[in-house]
Amino acid sequence: MQMKQLKFVGSSLDDLRNFPDEARRAAGFELHAVQSGLEPSDWKPMKVVGSGVKEIRIHLLGEWRVIYVARLHEVIYVLHAFQKKTRKTGKRDIELARQRYKQIGG
Repeated sequence: MQMKQLKFVGSSLDDLRNFPDEARRAAGFELHAVQSGLEPSDWKPMKVVGSGVKEIRIHLLGEWRVIYVARLHEVIYVLHAFQKKTRKTGKRDIELARQRYKQIGG
């Protein structure tokens, strides 16, 4: 099976690179699983952002999130990567992910 291509929207790649090393490695491992057609180990749907959007949850050195959508069969768009500081995902983070979802034709 062919690996799906990863495309980072907006500043999501730079944001992901700014995660602490352990959290960044965990995010990379989870995204690799998604590229291989598997589900991340800890995720939830993010229908509030758009259809098919999922959030990878990483619990290392704080709470970290990677919001992505696997569109078509060959591309995974990473919409947003951020540190979650409150129990509920912030409106700003959801809005940013929504805007980027629209950019890719969502």
